[in-house]
Amino acid sequence: MSAPSRPPLRWARAPRAAWRLLRVLGQVLSGLATVLLRFPRLNEAERAQQVEQWSRQMLRVLGIELRVLGQPLAHGPALLVSNHISWLDILVLHASRHCRFVSKSEVRHWPLIGAMAAAAGTLFIERASRRDALRVVHDMHASLVAGDVLAVFPEGTTGDGLQVLPFHANLLQAAVSADAPVQPVALKFVEVASGARSLAPCYVGDDTLVGSLWRTLSSDPIAAVVQFGVPEHAHGRDRRAWALDLQQTVSELAA
Repeated sequence: MSAPSRPPLRWARAPRAAWRLLRVLGQVLSGLATVLLRFPRLNEAERAQQVEQWSRQMLRVLGIELRVLGQPLAHGPALLVSNHISWLDILVLHASRHCRFVSKSEVRHWPLIGAMAAAAGTLFIERASRRDALRVVHDMHASLVAGDVLAVFPEGTTGDGLQVLPFHANLLQAAVSADAPVQPVALKFVEVASGARSLAPCYVGDDTLVGSLWRTLSSDPIAAVVQFGVPEHAHGRDRRAWALDLQQTVSELAA
């Protein structure tokens, strides 16, 4: 059986999608204003609350329902590991449970979004640099020791969500060294009416960000489903063995 294809762009729904797009831009500008004007006066917990609230509002603007299954850890230290499907994933996880992401360094330079990501506590990594990966593992270790909740996408790239790609193990070393729990998380997008998988938000292969965004804005109602698994410690496993086990766990949660 062949995998379902991504839905086509629905230009007949252009007026509704264009209205949503204007509201998305307004929400982005509102978030940037919060970062520039309010964040300097807020403590860390208040900033986290603002990020979570803004993310939930952005999902509403996009017309995406949020469904959270399982129980996210209430406090750090913890490392969330999740499969990766879309540019929406960070929004969805932030809306479910605020965390500090490890993200590619290019995001820091994106207009508007880069400033907001930095303000949300994102740790940026030069993915092609082994030396920078070591630096980020060190920074992650320090953050976990300080009690933070971090999040990574160990696949290292986006997939269609129908299967979980192999996990890279390098960043898990921070949790091994800090003896911090890892909570597996599975993401998927479904059609609200039927419950069938939706590939509209996918951002993979030859997808463009604009095309994926427009597909999402013009699609039938979508729900983002976040399934939190049971937190676990390494218990003597090295990062590679743990990565294999976590990939299997996330695959089971996603199914």
